[in-house]
Amino acid sequence: MQDFEKREDEGMGYLLQYENVAWFDEEEGNLRILDRRIFPREKKIVECKTYQDVAKTIKDMVTQSGGPFAACTMGLALAAFQHRKLDKKSYILGMQEALRLITEARPTTKEAMMVLATSQYNLFYELIEKGATSRDIVLSLKQNAIHLNNIRYKVNAKAGECFADLVKDGMGVLTHCFGETCFAGFLRAFKKDCKKVNIFCQETRPFLQGARLTASLANDLGFDTTVITDGSSASLMASGKINYFVTATDVITQDGYVVNKVGTCNTAIVASYYSIPYYAIGFPSQKHKTIKDVKIEMREGNEVLEFAFIRVAENGVKGLYPAFDITPPELIQGIATDKGIYKAKDIGAYL
Repeated sequence: MQDFEKREDEGMGYLLQYENVAWFDEEEGNLRILDRRIFPREKKIVECKTYQDVAKTIKDMVTQSGGPFAACTMGLALAAFQHRKLDKKSYILGMQEALRLITEARPTTKEAMMVLATSQYNLFYELIEKGATSRDIVLSLKQNAIHLNNIRYKVNAKAGECFADLVKDGMGVLTHCFGETCFAGFLRAFKKDCKKVNIFCQETRPFLQGARLTASLANDLGFDTTVITDGSSASLMASGKINYFVTATDVITQDGYVVNKVGTCNTAIVASYYSIPYYAIGFPSQKHKTIKDVKIEMREGNEVLEFAFIRVAENGVKGLYPAFDITPPELIQGIATDKGIYKAKDIGAYL
């Protein structure tokens, strides 16, 4: 299918090319998602034949960070294909169920997923009411998925660029987990400005997104890249090699709290001790007015008892895995958005 607008994945490396994140093929009738759990050891594509498959890949963290958003929008194009032979009433009900199942796959990102899914569903409903053919509906939903991806990439990259403006040539930046397009935004800006920045990636247990994904992205874009264990940040900061700690965000509440991959708060505390500024990249949530509105996702404890799908703890030992933690405003130097950098306590003004 022809793309009718410029794609925003240019210069963002292999991991963030649209076809390598989540891509619906209307001829084959499938959605292909890069398995980020095992990249870069394997470049394995998980093939989804149904929207139920898509929801499961999101829940199982086959795709992570911003990947589920692309999987969501492309997944609804797949759902339109999947239900294309149904009568009008059943088609509508089928799309409503697809929207529900996909958006509920990860509790923490449900709100953001719903915004994207609603855009897709509204377009579907408008077209079916106008009597469009199922093929036109499927192709239009795919094109809209590309459009929504473009918007997300552009806005997130702009926020990353705002952070990049703070960093001088030769400095060291510590990351945690995989900030996807936010990270690619500041890395691309560093390259454009010819800044040689040293990137340090905490490995990010238990799925090692920092070691596998962030480090791969930074290395792919030509940066001096070093992986450290999640417990090494204090010694690295004490040595003077780190000038900034930066993360993306899963939720930013309007009262200035950052909800992000577990381990973020630990590192922010250490950074504060060593007078190293912590910047978060993201946008305040319309839904979460205060931190009391946030529910932390608890994942299966067995996930922390494994390493690369191999159990490392003895049978009988239990695991506990809160997927995210909460960093309070007083530990946050600033929040980088597409509109500039805000103090955490003032982030509600963004809205």
